[in-house]
Formats: sequence, C-alpha cells, structure tokens
Amino acid sequence: MASIEKESLLIKALGNSPKMRIIDFLLDNKLFDFSKKEIIEGAGLSKTTFYRIWNDLNCLGIIKVSRTFGKTKLYKLNKEAPISRMLLKLDLYLTKKHAELAHSAILPVKPSILLVKPSMGGKT
Repeated sequence: MASIEKESLLIKALGNSPKMRIIDFLLDNKLFDFSKKEIIEGAGLSKTTFYRIWNDLNCLGIIKVSRTFGKTKLYKLNKEAPISRMLLKLDLYLTKKHAELAHSAILPVKPSILLVKPSMGGKT
C-alpha cells in the first residue's frame, strides 16, 4: 500500500478514511481520468479496501466512466453530481481559508495601516 506523503486539507478536515482518500484523489485530479488500478495506487489503498467501497462511491454518483478502450474503463469525478459539486465547493473553501490563514501569519498587517493615505508634500 502506497503512503500518502502529505495530507490534503480535505483529509485533515474530514478524516483519513479510504472513501475520503479516493474522493480527495479524484478532486485533486479532476481534469484526468484513471483506471481502477491507478486510483488504487493514487489513493494509496489496497485492492481489497478499494473494491469494498467502490460501489458506495458509484451509487452516490461521485464517479463516472469517462471512456472505455478495450476491456478497460477509465473513471473520473462526476462534476455534475450534486454531492461532487458540494465536495468541490468545500475543497475550494478549505483552500481559500488555508491561504488566508497562511497569508495573515506571514504578513500580519494592522487594518489602520491600510487606511492611511500617503501624504503629498506635507499636505493632508
């Protein structure tokens, strides 16, 4: 089983369950499609764990078949599904919140400094 090097914001917020790891992998790679084997490797799961929860994600509409070649089906995040749209919004919200916190920790600026106009030639 592959290890996840760094936990995502979504995993930190909602927990490191196998379902969340698959969802997180698909959210992070929403422009691409993957075989089941690639999803297993990308999410760092065992085959047994993956196949135990795969049907749940399929029934929720979170995943969809994007294309097929030969016997291989490729899957991706179903961005049209209401639950996927909510997860995308949550992921974006967490990212924005994290960026705001990181920015405020790096550049703590007093609000009064932002309101002061620079003086021109000694006149106010």
